[in-house]
Amino acid sequence: MIINTGNRTDIPAYYSEWFYRRVEEGFVLTRNPYYPQQVTRYALSPDVVDCISFCTKNPQPMLRRLDELDGFQQFWMVTITPYGRDIEPFVPEKERVMDSFCALSERTGIRGMSWRYDPIFISEKYSLDYHIRTFEDMASRLQRYTDNCIISFIDLYTKTKRNFPGVREVTGNERDTIGREFTAIGRRYGIRIKTCCEGTDLARYGVDISGCMTKSVVERAVGCALDIPRLSPAREGCDCLLGNDIGMYNTCGHGCLYCYANYDRETVVRNMKLHDPKSPFLIGGAMEGDVVKEAKQTRYASGQLTLGDYFS
Repeated sequence: MIINTGNRTDIPAYYSEWFYRRVEEGFVLTRNPYYPQQVTRYALSPDVVDCISFCTKNPQPMLRRLDELDGFQQFWMVTITPYGRDIEPFVPEKERVMDSFCALSERTGIRGMSWRYDPIFISEKYSLDYHIRTFEDMASRLQRYTDNCIISFIDLYTKTKRNFPGVREVTGNERDTIGREFTAIGRRYGIRIKTCCEGTDLARYGVDISGCMTKSVVERAVGCALDIPRLSPAREGCDCLLGNDIGMYNTCGHGCLYCYANYDRETVVRNMKLHDPKSPFLIGGAMEGDVVKEAKQTRYASGQLTLGDYFS
């Protein structure tokens, strides 16, 4: 089984103490985001967990205690973008996040690391030229610490349009320029550019359009083949393994204007005040009427892969 931590919130950045306590106690309780009194209990044990996947904008709070995860295979997607506090009010400066990324890569190995440069939007301040210049600066810093970078373009969800007035879609010509220029930069620094659910148009520039957390990506991270049952896609055309997430929406403190996982800042602040590092739940505790079900957890590992099974 694969345990995900980052589709709903940023656990490494804000809840690392809680997460390490969950690992120590060997289980976590997670509410269904649409039916909150339906609770799933996941065992956090290498006996049944093939990989823990992290998606974060700030892995630094996790680094000091990484030894506590030595029994688990890990896959890290770290988002490092070129935006300032006007867009990402509480995200550390990109230089600090890149330092943490490199330190993490040295610990976990390059196969378990992915750099996310997303979402991309274009404005007068964050122009095409700005993105291209900044991406090259960042790629030069992260070379040898990652060999892939996931890019995506901003999706105008209802929450995004409300919290980020004035934002617009990236045009087709802008997408082409980003795909072409980023791919050329990536080749110079040994970084493959990838997309997920962004269509096929950028493939003509050499962009890998296969997805960000597919079966082959996770197999590469854990070093063995996985016999994974057919799962329902998270969205149409997506082959990524995004189920079994132990996070909760409306709990990420970064405050990014483009965020799809937070309703508004007031809701996030209210929820974060209910966090108890000692609780098996990320936010709050048990409630009357909770129905707790044990997750069906089995190992997917089926055998070792050879180096030839990985992309170069």
